Amino acid sequence: MTEPWGALAAVTVSLGAALAVGRGRARPAGAGWLNSRGGHAGATWALVIVAALTVVAAHPSRASRVIPALALGGAGAIGWRLVRQRRARHRAAEVSRRVLESCEQLAAELVSGQPPGNALEHLAATWPTLAPVAAAHRVGADVPAALRHLSRTPGAHDLRLLAAAWQVSHHTGQGLSTAIERVARDLVAGQRTERLIESELASARATARLVAGLPLLAWAMGSGAGGSPVGFLLQTPAGWACLASGLAFALAGLWWIEAIARSVERG
Repeated sequence: MTEPWGALAAVTVSLGAALAVGRGRARPAGAGWLNSRGGHAGATWALVIVAALTVVAAHPSRASRVIPALALGGAGAIGWRLVRQRRARHRAAEVSRRVLESCEQLAAELVSGQPPGNALEHLAATWPTLAPVAAAHRVGADVPAALRHLSRTPGAHDLRLLAAAWQVSHHTGQGLSTAIERVARDLVAGQRTERLIESELASARATARLVAGLPLLAWAMGSGAGGSPVGFLLQTPAGWACLASGLAFALAGLWWIEAIARSVERG
């Protein structure tokens, strides 16, 4: 009687894996892990949970392995997404810093008498991301359009200001160096504010990570005191409930702090 259940479990797991892989490939860059498109991820987890319950129903003796693995696997997946968001935030901050440096360098070269084309070529040599902009100027294409296209890169949204300054200078005859100097001053002021906000949020993020790690400390203390928290959490139904709820609350707290921080940074 267990063979049909085993076949159903295998099929369900395969569908869940296929949907997860397809979701990962189709997912646009920079999209949040909880958004309007999260239905596919929810369906993936639903299939995985169904597969796990199917295995438990077919082989009750394996519940002590399947249920903890499901809880730890889910926590690991969500934790990895939080880590990826943190890395993406750092990459975006680095790109933003390079945008500011490029604006300052471009303004300095224009003030020194360099033609815009030469200045852009020097920028592209320093930061290859701007190579399409230099190429657009070289062939007589629309430089502001190339800058706006690059501004879609996470952290490069300030390139829209550079594109606007370039376009206004081209249409009005105003000095390009003067317009870009103003953009650079605005970016310096904006990044100063962003650093202040980041420093204020750092303490909240550190506190959230500390609180999320406290259960591990309690786990170690319980083991050192002669108890068996591992056996309780992994081999008893009450332990499974504690494990799942504890992981859920810890990760929910981390996500909540990150959501608040993102809303502050966007605001």
